[in-house]
Amino acid sequence: MRAALLFTILACLLCGACTTADEPLLIFAAASTRGALDEVLAAWDGPPVTVSYAASSTLARQIEAGAPASVFLSAHPRWMDHLEERGLLAAGTRRDLLANALVLVVPRGAPIPARILDIGEIDPLDWIGDGVFAMGDPDHVPVGMYGRAALEGLGWLEVLSSRIARGADARATLAFVERGEARLGVVYASDAAMSDRVSILAEIPAGLHPPITYPAAMVTGGESPTARALLDFLASEAAHEIFRRHGFREPS
Repeated sequence: MRAALLFTILACLLCGACTTADEPLLIFAAASTRGALDEVLAAWDGPPVTVSYAASSTLARQIEAGAPASVFLSAHPRWMDHLEERGLLAAGTRRDLLANALVLVVPRGAPIPARILDIGEIDPLDWIGDGVFAMGDPDHVPVGMYGRAALEGLGWLEVLSSRIARGADARATLAFVERGEARLGVVYASDAAMSDRVSILAEIPAGLHPPITYPAAMVTGGESPTARALLDFLASEAAHEIFRRHGFREPS
């Protein structure tokens, strides 16, 4: 009877272990990585992966509240710092994974010059007319935080302050312009590159805003050899070839 009981316990433990191994890893990733990250994960030959996309601030607060993510990919170091300061990142796993740039976009079909303009040639009020300017919410959405710094550097922030349509994340900001609800907006170069519904009007000089860096790390409580292998894969040349095709850049 004791042998049978031990066998039953062992079988249950093995079954539980198998179930855990088969459970998909959960990545919390910045909305601007959707599409590129989906393609990267399609090339991953490990266990299944589930991705939750949202603004980095939203995801960081969910992790802080106990959400069971294994890996966090943020579009701004601030939100990775937020978790690290609270002991919510696995020690030694944080790395800068990607970089990006900012561009000004208009709806596809808008009358624009044949060339990408120099930023100094643009008066934003001429472009938006009686409409609005799209940017991520500058209080917490990374693309908006970078965008606010750029507008301050250009001297545009004050004149546009009452005309801003705030996007809840990077893709929502892009959608304002894609749908023609905003006649001009500031978005990531990677988002503009993958959209056939906007045209790039101008590139924003990198010196007008902090470097756009995407850090990634394992989350405390979600550490596992598989999660570490996945993080290594995201930093691999095979993954970066896909990210580059989607308009992302290498971190400096």
